[in-house]
Amino acid sequence: MITIDGNGAVASVAFRTSEVIAIYPITPSSTMAEQADAWAGNGLKNVWGDTPRVVEMQSEGGAIATVHGALQTGALSTSFTSSQGLLLMIPTLYKLAGQLTPFVLHVAARTIATHALSIFGDHSDVMAVRQTGCAMLCASSVQEAQDFALISQMATLKSRVPFIHFFDGFRTSHEINKIVPLADDTILSLMPQAEIDAHRARALNPEHPVIRGTSANPDTYFQSREATNPWYNAVYEKRRTGDERLRRGNGPPVSTL
Repeated sequence: MITIDGNGAVASVAFRTSEVIAIYPITPSSTMAEQADAWAGNGLKNVWGDTPRVVEMQSEGGAIATVHGALQTGALSTSFTSSQGLLLMIPTLYKLAGQLTPFVLHVAARTIATHALSIFGDHSDVMAVRQTGCAMLCASSVQEAQDFALISQMATLKSRVPFIHFFDGFRTSHEINKIVPLADDTILSLMPQAEIDAHRARALNPEHPVIRGTSANPDTYFQSREATNPWYNAVYEKRRTGDERLRRGNGPPVSTL
């Protein structure tokens, strides 16, 4: 058992399962980005023995654009955000979901500023991105936040549908509790290597050129959107399989959705 807060638990898993991490601080998600940046600066490794590259951008819009670019090169990439920062990411979330690009965005949920700014928690930010096409997974404790960070990474690679992994800002992100930690060997054994290899094979490469992000006319646009349905239909089963594998590999029960 270790004592840790929700942000630290999530950041630990995200850091160890990523190669590029694009950050821009916003309360209450900031400490996830800060810890990832500090770990990279100290040369800590991910589960494959490499130090992830952490890049701080000019805004949350720049952070998610960097993630998008990294994913198109076949890298495993992630980011952290909250509130208005999540809203700035919406245009790129549509692109990532439409292109069936696997990645996880970790969100410490927080009120959206309306008549006044508030750093405290509700789910108005994550509810504003339901229509983007990303799957959403909610953690309600520090243990779940850690476990779901890994389950969402496993599920997104298996399903190719982007995941938004969210939890209550402050109530969970800053709650300090005892949890059963995930060891590097456990994480590595649970990561779907075949799907990681497939993600890398889809990288933009002049040796096997493809066209992405073009304009589509009505005669093909609808059919292309409908063609993604099998991936979405499989999301729940992929997530449930990840849940069961983590139960077997790490011992403590994981909440089902």
